[in-house]
Amino acid sequence: MRAVIVDEPGGVESLDVVEVDDPVAGPGEVVIDVAAVGVNRADLLQRQGRYDPPPGASRILGLECSGTVAAVGDGVERWTVGTQVCALLSGGGYAEKVAVPEGQVAAVPAGVDLVEAGGVVEVAATVWSNVFMVAGLQPAETLLVHGGAGGVGTMAVQLAHALGARVAITAGSTRKLDACRELGADIAINYHDQDFVRELRSATDGHGADVILDNMGAQYLTRNVAALAPNGRLVVIGLQGGTKGELDLGVLLGK
Repeated sequence: MRAVIVDEPGGVESLDVVEVDDPVAGPGEVVIDVAAVGVNRADLLQRQGRYDPPPGASRILGLECSGTVAAVGDGVERWTVGTQVCALLSGGGYAEKVAVPEGQVAAVPAGVDLVEAGGVVEVAATVWSNVFMVAGLQPAETLLVHGGAGGVGTMAVQLAHALGARVAITAGSTRKLDACRELGADIAINYHDQDFVRELRSATDGHGADVILDNMGAQYLTRNVAALAPNGRLVVIGLQGGTKGELDLGVLLGK
């Protein structure tokens, strides 16, 4: 089968289409005939040599896909050949076929076509696990999403809005702010010319955010803590603004 690999880190020219052996379904695995794959920031970073895949993961890029089950391994009970599915992967999605543990496979949601499903599962799993399972966002609470117009951000806006939470986002242009409002954002802040701490506190009568989903890391650490409501939860899922920051523990204790 054909697959996309990176022999040497670099730009798009470092991507190579090569012939590799077809995967075989091991115990508890399914093989998927790939219809579509999502392109995630982690893929770009891996291509650039800035993101190491998990130990033992495929050298083939791709962290999510959709397609049709082509084979099942011993012990697989949830899936049968011919079922349309989407899957979360440790790698291997940029190929014509991929083998994946059955627990990382999901049915294509109703109303979503097979191509669209190739770009759903990574952002959905990221948002659900971090915002709802870890941070425990509740209806009527306020969620602040940095990078609200990105893939994870737009999914977070829609899910939180559907839950009944109040949603605030930051983004860098009027077009992106408007797009987030259309998806359900109640508060839209342009980080280029607005202070998100001040704007959020003003819009929430001084309360702040009960949950913050942050993709910036160190650059926003101090301001994120300042923006938190009492007993608020800060979930960091990205480090675009650096890995090391200073934190006033007195402010943190006050939360």
